[in-house]
Amino acid sequence: MKTHDKISQNNITPEIALKFLKEGNARFVDNLRINRNLLQQVNDTSDGQWPFAAIVSCMDSRTSAELIFDQGLGDIFSIRLAGAVITDNVLGSLEYACKVANSKFIVVLGHTKCGAIKGACDAVEMGNLTALLNKITPSVHGEKTVKENRTSHNPAFLDAVTHIHTERSVQAIMEQSNILREMIQKGEVGIIGAVYDVETGLVNFLDHTLLTGNTTPHYEMVAV
Repeated sequence: MKTHDKISQNNITPEIALKFLKEGNARFVDNLRINRNLLQQVNDTSDGQWPFAAIVSCMDSRTSAELIFDQGLGDIFSIRLAGAVITDNVLGSLEYACKVANSKFIVVLGHTKCGAIKGACDAVEMGNLTALLNKITPSVHGEKTVKENRTSHNPAFLDAVTHIHTERSVQAIMEQSNILREMIQKGEVGIIGAVYDVETGLVNFLDHTLLTGNTTPHYEMVAV
């Protein structure tokens, strides 16, 4: 399978980009990954790159976006850091991906059994990790349905916080980047939150967080 070029990238809409990602994950789950000539893709991208999407995901060794979405060299931007938290550097990277490199879609990809989410649930403090976990803490406090055992040892609580954190990360991008918000509102770029299941390989797309064009989220926007 050939890598994307400028022409194919220009022909991709946000809706098509999301379709590519969903189809790729379905292939991954079914173990029907496309057979790519990676060396040929190295040659094809030696003079430039035309990724159609940007994925913000965790640094967890099980969450490689290229594998999860069955994409090849030059197909996606992959931004990875613990907890998939949204920082100024992440926003700048996304702005480059979409405004400069013409990517058409953003996915904020959380995952089950996330160590960073566990650390925030348990109020872990350790060196520079403390500041990172503090960016997840509001999602811990935002989870109101679980009344007992509000720690990482409660799978239901951990899962709920993971979903809230993913939703809030989509909100943060919309609220903190004028460039991306304008592109999304114009329909030039789409964005969605998703959660990857480390047991099954399946990506659960959070459809209520989908934003593209004139769509509005089905959840209440709150300060992040």
